[in-house]
Amino acid sequence: MKAKKILAVGLAATTLATTALAGCGKSDSSETADGKKNLSVFIFANDHESKVYKDMIKKFEEDHKDTIGKVDIQITTQEEYSKTLTGMMTAGDLPDVFYVGPEAVEQYVENGYIANLQPILEEKGISTDGLVAQEALNSYRYDGEKTGSGDLYALPKDASVFAYAYNKDIFDEAGIPYPDPENPYTYEEFVDVCQKLTKDKDGDGEIDQWGCGMANAFMLQQYVWSNGATYLTDDYKTVNIDTPEFKDAVQKYVDLTLKYKVTPTVEQDASLGVYQRWLAGQEAFYACGTWDVAAFMDKETFPFNWDLCAYPTLSTGKSMTWLGTVGFCVSEKSKNKEEATELISYLCTDENGQKELSGITGGQSIQLPNIKTLAEGEFVEAINDGTLSFPSNVDVFFNYLNGTDKYEGRFQETTYTPNAEWNDIFLEGLDNVKNGSMTVDEYIEQVKPKMQESLDEAWESVE
Repeated sequence: MKAKKILAVGLAATTLATTALAGCGKSDSSETADGKKNLSVFIFANDHESKVYKDMIKKFEEDHKDTIGKVDIQITTQEEYSKTLTGMMTAGDLPDVFYVGPEAVEQYVENGYIANLQPILEEKGISTDGLVAQEALNSYRYDGEKTGSGDLYALPKDASVFAYAYNKDIFDEAGIPYPDPENPYTYEEFVDVCQKLTKDKDGDGEIDQWGCGMANAFMLQQYVWSNGATYLTDDYKTVNIDTPEFKDAVQKYVDLTLKYKVTPTVEQDASLGVYQRWLAGQEAFYACGTWDVAAFMDKETFPFNWDLCAYPTLSTGKSMTWLGTVGFCVSEKSKNKEEATELISYLCTDENGQKELSGITGGQSIQLPNIKTLAEGEFVEAINDGTLSFPSNVDVFFNYLNGTDKYEGRFQETTYTPNAEWNDIFLEGLDNVKNGSMTVDEYIEQVKPKMQESLDEAWESVE
C-alpha cells in the first residue's frame, strides 16, 4: 500500500467545516439506547431522485426495524456536493454513506476515507454478478497500486453512457433515412449526411441549420478511440498524443468545422453553445447521456422527435464513447460498516427502487436499471409498449455498456490518473486548431510537453 497522501482536490473549502456542515455529517449517535444502529447518508440528487431515495430509505428502515434505528439522509446539489464533502473530510466528520467517483477511489482509500467492502460483501453473501455493467463495478476496485482490479470499495449507483442522438424531424424534412443503430456510419458516410443536413433555411446567406454540433470536452474522445489512439500510454504515465492515429483523429474532428463546415464555427459556438443549438432544433446530431433522456423527452425542453444512434466509426470500425458512474461508499470511520454496506447494496439493487429510478413505474427515467434482468426485461418491455417514454433505440445504450463487435464504451483516461489537469491543458487551446489559427501538428508539438509536465507532477504528488 502506498504512503498516505494529501487529498488533491477541493482543500480550499475547509472553511465549510464550520459553516456548511451543520446537519450534513454523521448522526449524533451511531447507536440507539436499545442497541439499534443509526446511519447517515450524504448524496446529491435532483428532485425526482430525492423523492425516490427518501422513499427507499424509509422502506429500508421499516424492513430492518429490529436492527436499524434511524437513517438520516442529507441531499444537496451536484454543484455543492464536492465542496461540502471536502469540508467534512477536513473536519473528520464523514457520514456513514456517501458518493465517490472512480477517479477518486485511490485517493479516498489511501487517505483512509472509505472502507473495503469486499470482506463484508463476502461475509453477507451479497453478490454483484447481476449488475448491468461490470466495467462500472470494476472501476471501484483498488489493489493498492491502481484502480480497476482488487477489492471493491464502492457499489455503482448507476452506469451512464454518453451516446449520440439525432433529430428525426430534420431527417424527415430532408427525406434522408434515419441512421441504422445496427450499422454505425463510417466517418465518410457521416460527413456526407451532415453536409446534406447543413442548410441556410431562411435564405439570408448564413447557415442556420448544421449537421452536427461538437463539444470539445465531451466528444473528441470518441474520434480518438475509434481511430485506435489514446491520450496516454497503458500505464497512464506518458502522454501519447503525437502518434499518427491520434493526429489523424484530431484532424478528422476539426475538419467537420474547418473543411466540411457541418458544425458551427468557434465564434458561433461562443454566441450560442452547441447544446443550446441542439435544444433549439438547429443541429441534426448531438450527444445524449442516459441522464439527458428525461429532459429530451419533455416537449417543453425539446419539442422535436428524436432517437439514439451511434457515433461514426474511424479506422477500428467500432463506434466508441465514454462511460460514467458514481458509486455508494462507506466511511472507513463508520462504526456501523456492515449495516451501511447492506444499505448501499439495497440502494443499488432493490427492484422497486430501480423501477422508480429507471422510469418503469415512476414514468421519468433518471438512469438505466442496475439489475441486468430488469434492464433486459421489464425496462425494455415498458419502452416497447409505450408505458415508459424513452427513445426506441435503447439498445444503443446497452451496446456501449456491454460492448459488441461494432460498439465499445470506455471510462475516460482521467479516471485512472490523480487528476484531470493534464487533459484540461489539451482542451484549453484546441479551439485554435478548430478556427484555423494552428495546424494539428503545431498544436500537439506545443501542448504535449505541458501536458506531460502536469501529468508528472500529478503522479509525483501521490507517490
